[in-house]
Amino acid sequence: MALTKRQKQVLDFIAGFVDENGYCPSYEEIAHGLELASLATVHKHISVLESKGYLKRGFNQSRSLELAPKYLQEQRRPKPAGLEVPLVGRIAAGAPVETVEQREVLNFADFAGNRDTFALEVRGDSMIEDHICDGDLILVERIEEAHDGDIVVALVRGSETTLKRLYREPGDMIRLQPANAALKPIVAPARDVQVQGRLLAVLRKYK
Repeated sequence: MALTKRQKQVLDFIAGFVDENGYCPSYEEIAHGLELASLATVHKHISVLESKGYLKRGFNQSRSLELAPKYLQEQRRPKPAGLEVPLVGRIAAGAPVETVEQREVLNFADFAGNRDTFALEVRGDSMIEDHICDGDLILVERIEEAHDGDIVVALVRGSETTLKRLYREPGDMIRLQPANAALKPIVAPARDVQVQGRLLAVLRKYK
């Protein structure tokens, strides 16, 4: 199963802490280091990461976390070439802002190197008000469950695949809402809607 951005941040924080200190961080240190709202949030992330095989933990110990071999193997796996571009700053699309050079790298390996990520080409303008245009390429995370408001790839009645915002309605119904005021939503029984993925990113080429 793929990691969310926050789950990867938790793992990377733990690994960095161990490298620097020689022992695992406490839940309090994780919460402080990642500016998480509560220890309950930390517990939730740790439980999910343990279920996915990235962490091990003992019981009744304050520093019982251990990075599992799965995480270490993935960190040692070579990154595919050509997936990094320099992030050199920010540019205003409104009022001008001062240009400040940054020395950062934008890494696409988390998308392209993930077996649960796939790409689709958009056809039509049903999501135009969410700035998703005909001809855009979208990156999609393969999932089966989504939250209300997520932009998802959904298979409707086993034959029609569509990109829409998902909402649950009373009576075990699903509303697939377009981002185009000229179009009507698709409303169908939940049993007839299969979520196949959630939108991660939109790519647009101008040449």
